Amino acid sequence: MIFPLKYMKNMISLLNISKMAFLGLLFVSVSCAGTAEKKAKDSRPNILVILCDDLGYSDVGFNGAKDIPTPALDGLAESGTIFSAGYVTHPFCGPSRASIMTGRYPHTMGVQFNLPPNSETIGKGVPVEETFISKTLQESGYYTGAIGKWHLGSVPKYHPNKRGFDEFFGFLGGGHEYFPDEYREKYEKQKKAGKKVIFEYLLPLEHNGKSVRETEYLTDAFSREAVRFVDDASKKEKPFFLYLAYNAPHVPLQAKKEDLEKFSQIKDEHRRTYAAMVYAVDRGVEEIIESLKANGQFDNTLIVFLSDNGGKLSKGATNYPLREGKGSACEGGYRVPMFFHWPNKVPAGEHFNHPVSALDFYPTFTQLGGAKMPEGKILDGKNIWSDFISGKDAHKGDMIYCLRHRTGFTDVGARRDQWKALRLNNEPWKLYDVDKDMAEKFDKSAEHPEILKELISEAEKWSQTHIQPRWWHDEQTGIDWKENKMPRFNETFAVE
Repeated sequence: MIFPLKYMKNMISLLNISKMAFLGLLFVSVSCAGTAEKKAKDSRPNILVILCDDLGYSDVGFNGAKDIPTPALDGLAESGTIFSAGYVTHPFCGPSRASIMTGRYPHTMGVQFNLPPNSETIGKGVPVEETFISKTLQESGYYTGAIGKWHLGSVPKYHPNKRGFDEFFGFLGGGHEYFPDEYREKYEKQKKAGKKVIFEYLLPLEHNGKSVRETEYLTDAFSREAVRFVDDASKKEKPFFLYLAYNAPHVPLQAKKEDLEKFSQIKDEHRRTYAAMVYAVDRGVEEIIESLKANGQFDNTLIVFLSDNGGKLSKGATNYPLREGKGSACEGGYRVPMFFHWPNKVPAGEHFNHPVSALDFYPTFTQLGGAKMPEGKILDGKNIWSDFISGKDAHKGDMIYCLRHRTGFTDVGARRDQWKALRLNNEPWKLYDVDKDMAEKFDKSAEHPEILKELISEAEKWSQTHIQPRWWHDEQTGIDWKENKMPRFNETFAVE
């Protein structure tokens, strides 16, 4: 059959249209698949860890504070889950932070003491063989940032940018003054005098290894930088991990005049300044929340809040109803304010009374972030997510420890379920039911001697995994350690 030329041209035109339509559909299908893949990748949560420094258990509204308003933190806590038995691994800053980053007890890595001031002079830090959670998340595609206090090593090999953080803004040492005009004047004076080692509390802040001339009160500066990080992260096609480590309310007790005026009714000077410092943190958290919401990130961000150890009672803190505070193996030394918040994922308006440890963050974040656990990684915590969501005790039957070395002896707290064995000041071991007796007032060792012996035995086995300290917080402590042939665990775990 012979078709007219006009008919043939129409057929060719229709075929071309069909071909173009097919290619268009193919392009749309590929694009949709790409978008779906991108959405699947982006569905991993952002993770924001907000860490305070020496914040007392009862110094936030959600844990009972009456004289320090913390509306931003309270709002998150009350629409999330509050952990009434949240533990860190050590009653001092540096070792506690090392555990958050590594998922290991500090004693097993030789980092059971704070780094000394100006630790760049000894050139040490948390061993590079330990892969930080930041590195694990970074390698899985997270955009990572650390803001504030570091305290894990000050020389280049231990720098945050070498430990898995794309962004770092803050200071490397264990503390800092808060007002730039004041600390800069002291710094310049010492520098002009030719002093080679200038006290770390006076050093300029830095951004990714370069000194910056800060102008704001430090807590406000760190909040500002956290907002900047969130804004930057929202423009990237990847989730973020932000470790926001405020140095407040750690000494020196320094607060803005306008914040102090809000607490004029508090007569004790230490408490008044401390309260103003905590208030400044809360103000910054509100700014970060607003940024997360403005960038559409709030609903897909897991916010974890805690303190690195208990509050320092001599510097304005309270840990009610817990016993003692910073530096102690009593509950007040390492049981801290803590909550999780993540809309529609974390149960809202709940209190979780089972023990949770900062050691659990590493494996839990790794799972939530779809990251690959480093080969051979040793962890002392566990992924608690499924148990937490279902309200179960992830640590049923597990031991939770706190151990603090002193001159010639060691204080130990060892908890399993409701029972805690405690030894302080070389006095006999005691036993407490910390579910019923958070304040550790009623010794139950006479009633349950076998339970006490079991806990002591478990703690002694754990102590055998410890290694000698890589450093001490000052020279004299190192001398005393060697002269006293520490740790002398055979004496620590002796049962009378």
